[in-house]
Amino acid sequence: MYIQRALSQVLNNTLRQFPAVLITGPRQAGKTTFLQHETGKKAGYISFDDPVERNFAVTDPNGFLNRFKNRPVILDEVQYVPEIFQHLKIRIDRERNKNGQWLLTGSQQFQLMKNITESLAGRIAILELLPFSILEHKEKGALEALIWTGGYPEPSLYPEKRDIWIRSYIQTYIERDVRQLLNVKDLRTFESFISLAASRHSQTFNTALLSRDIGVSLPTIKAWAGILEASYLCYFLQPYFRNFGKRIVKNPKLYFLDSALVAAITKQPDARSALSGAMGGTIFEGMIISEAVKVFTMKGMKPDIYFWRSHDGLEVDLIIRARNKLYPVEIKLTATPTPKHLEPLNKFKAISGRDASETGLLVCRVEEARHLPSNNIAIPWRQFPEWLRARLK
Repeated sequence: MYIQRALSQVLNNTLRQFPAVLITGPRQAGKTTFLQHETGKKAGYISFDDPVERNFAVTDPNGFLNRFKNRPVILDEVQYVPEIFQHLKIRIDRERNKNGQWLLTGSQQFQLMKNITESLAGRIAILELLPFSILEHKEKGALEALIWTGGYPEPSLYPEKRDIWIRSYIQTYIERDVRQLLNVKDLRTFESFISLAASRHSQTFNTALLSRDIGVSLPTIKAWAGILEASYLCYFLQPYFRNFGKRIVKNPKLYFLDSALVAAITKQPDARSALSGAMGGTIFEGMIISEAVKVFTMKGMKPDIYFWRSHDGLEVDLIIRARNKLYPVEIKLTATPTPKHLEPLNKFKAISGRDASETGLLVCRVEEARHLPSNNIAIPWRQFPEWLRARLK
């Protein structure tokens, strides 16, 4: 069963404008399926997971590329053959007005971006495909089920595979991506790092504390955090300051981008316990933050989102910049909004003045949208992605 991806329109527009397009994102998010569905039989397909194709591309790149002539081609997991980028550049420059010829996929940001900036800058469009958003997965499942299966296509479409798929995914990630991205000698210690990071999902990412608890150096923790981000396992939400210099030196908050991975790594026993237990609120918050990231990326945009904390300890979970305004968003696992939920929203609007939207948003478990005091609105969690998408048009 194929689920139509919201990135489709952006991809088709981009193919008409650029010689090459790179689709990045986590492993098993559906990048290859997406490109094959969008191009149909028009494009050839090569996977660099195949050692024969990989060796051909490395030893005889011109012979390898000559096979495709004028036909568009999907080059899957292109990070394994960085040597190919320079030869693609030569061919693109030879026929600069020929767009939509090269469709690339890759799962590792660091390696890919380094090679692309060196060889294909200005010649390639870069898009991100993340696991399913609520907007894409039309099944009207309960919140517990959506959090338990997450957004990766395989467990999302086939929930009976969920447990073994996620265990295998985590193990493959550690054994394969970590070894390729960075020479982590002690994989067991890295596993401990992932477990501790997941237990602090939606909290401030304190590198010094993690360094002390795990027993590795501060630079090692920072390098490992880079791995989590580079492989799309995690998203680091930056604090909002008007002064950009302050923003880049303050600690971000850590969010795993998929709720099922958080539930598995923190050993939640079942869907109901995951939501009703001690981590229920943070897992729900993380799911909404992830939805915000996905809505931006499906529009081909870099997420312009932050969190905000006042000097007296009030915190707004999510600040969204859209339409030249800052929208404050509180995320609460409640079906009963109270005035206390609105205090951070009102404080942020008062301090930010004209920069802020007049309306604050409370994303929660109400059944339908309702107006709240001081120009705030409570909306059902399922409506949040559409609310955000409407403001990015």
